[in-house]
Amino acid sequence: MAHLVVLRHLWVLRRNRPYWLIVNGVFEPLLYLLSIGVGIGQLVTLPPGSGPPGTTYAAFVAPAMLATAAMNGAFNEAMGGFWFRLRFEKVYQSMLTTPMGVTDLVLGEVWAITLRATAAATCFLAVITAFGLVQSWWAVLAVPAVVLITFAFAGAGLFIATAVKEFHHHQYVQLVMLPMFLFATTFYPLSVYAKPLRILVTALPLYQSTELLRGLALGDVGPGLAWAAVYLTAMGAVGVWLANRRLPEILRD
Repeated sequence: MAHLVVLRHLWVLRRNRPYWLIVNGVFEPLLYLLSIGVGIGQLVTLPPGSGPPGTTYAAFVAPAMLATAAMNGAFNEAMGGFWFRLRFEKVYQSMLTTPMGVTDLVLGEVWAITLRATAAATCFLAVITAFGLVQSWWAVLAVPAVVLITFAFAGAGLFIATAVKEFHHHQYVQLVMLPMFLFATTFYPLSVYAKPLRILVTALPLYQSTELLRGLALGDVGPGLAWAAVYLTAMGAVGVWLANRRLPEILRD
C-alpha cells in the first residue's frame, strides 16, 4: 500500500504550484555553476588527472552541482516535509488507522521523495546538457544515477528526521551538510588533499555521488563508479531500515 502515500503526495503537489519544485531544484545549483564554474573557472586550470584531456573547469563542476541538487532535493524534503508531517501535522497517525502499516509509510515516503527530487535534479541535468557541459554518451545513465543518489539521501534523511525532535536542531544537520558540500571535491579534485585526508573525503556520500555523475558526464568510466553505486544503495537501504525501526516508537508518543 506504499503507492497510496506516493499518490497522496502527488495530489498535494498538484494543488500547490508544482513548478516551484523545478525552480528550487535548478536555481541554486545554476547560480553556483555560473558564478564559480563559469565565472571563476576562467581563471582556473585543472590539475592533471582531474578528467579526460580538454575538460574545462565548468564541465568539472557541473556534475558536482547535479549531485548537490539531488542531495538537497531529497534531504530537504525529508527534513522539511516529512519532519513537519511527523512532528506537527500528525498525518501518519491518521494513515495508520487504515490497513496501512509503518513499513508502507516509510517506503511510500522514500518513493515520493525520490520521485520529487529526481524530477528537480533531472531538470538541472537538462540545463547543463544544453550548456554543452556533458561530454559523453555515458551521461544517458545519469538519470538512473540521480535516482540512486536521491534514494540514498532520502533514506538517510528519513532516519535523521526521526531523530530530530526540535526545529532548532536542524541547524546541527546543516553543520554537516555545508562542509560536505564545500569539501567533497565539488570545486576541486581529490588530489589537492593530503593523503590522510583523502580517506575521510572519499567516505562522504556527496563525494561518491559526485564521482558517479562526474564519471558518467565526462566519460571517465571505471570500477570506482560501481563502488559508488554500491555505497549509495547501501546508504539508502540502511537509512530506510533504521527509519522503519524508529518510526513506530515516535508514532506511539
